[in-house]
Amino acid sequence: MRNVPGKKISWGIIGCGDVTEIKSGPAFNRVEGSELVSVMRRDEAKAEDYARRHAVPQWYNNADALMNDPKINAVYIATPPKFHKEYAIRALQKNLFVYVEKPIALNSSEALEITEAVNHYSGKLCVAHYRRKLPSFIFVKELLKSNIIGDIQLVRITMAQSTKPSLAAQTKENWRVDPKISGGGYFHDLAPHQLDLMYYFFGAPILCTGFSINQSKQYDADDLVSGQMVFKNNIAFFGNWNFSAAEKESTDECIIIGTKGSMRFSFFGNDVAVKDSGGIESIRHFENPKHVQQPMIESVVRYFRREIENPCSIDEAVEVMRMMDSFTTKR
Repeated sequence: MRNVPGKKISWGIIGCGDVTEIKSGPAFNRVEGSELVSVMRRDEAKAEDYARRHAVPQWYNNADALMNDPKINAVYIATPPKFHKEYAIRALQKNLFVYVEKPIALNSSEALEITEAVNHYSGKLCVAHYRRKLPSFIFVKELLKSNIIGDIQLVRITMAQSTKPSLAAQTKENWRVDPKISGGGYFHDLAPHQLDLMYYFFGAPILCTGFSINQSKQYDADDLVSGQMVFKNNIAFFGNWNFSAAEKESTDECIIIGTKGSMRFSFFGNDVAVKDSGGIESIRHFENPKHVQQPMIESVVRYFRREIENPCSIDEAVEVMRMMDSFTTKR
């Protein structure tokens, strides 16, 4: 059997591109009970180059060849979203553990197909909503639980970036703005982090609506998205994402307002500011690990080894995709 309790998790990466260079790839060899033994990329020369630079024993240019490698029992799917469903289902069929990049799929319908496969094959799958394991967001969740700013009333997300945002990896093909490959535009690349944290903090919304439009016409994807939600206890949410703003207008901010105060933070920054009922603000600074996915990968490995519960399940990822769909589906 490939997968037995307590066995070392031996990984193969499908799609060893930019996101795996520092954010995730090296972490697989830095986590107890984990090792990276194989990588795959359709361009074999690039796969070999990655393997040699990162001291990975084996490389492939074919995903099936990697998944059939008897030395691996888990795959990390780091391809563009277009391929997530296909590779995740195929890996589950082969009794492999699965860790999938965000967004989990092109849309919630595809995400539900993955859910069906997880249930049908009794598989184990985790989603790379890794920000929920970073120290600043653990701190925010603890503050919310402690009721330090009182009952939450209002949450606002504002993101304004240029047509080539520095927060998103820039590739030659720029598949992130091709809806057929990414599911949408930069919203589909960056907002999953933000919306997953909303789910992580407040649970699934009971009302969700919005709209999206293409203002700049620089590519096929919509570049302005607006969303409104209501969470349990009548917590109101308003989010606005603009990806055709001037550079000097760049913004990445979340404000949470409660009956006793408020907190403010950036999703891609390191500070959390808390304001009490008297208007006095205190700021905490946090440092992220060099390999930013390492805390999540550690939890994923422990889940696969049956030591803890799933740190981010397919069911949670489906809820995030439903939020995104409700903001961007054409009406």
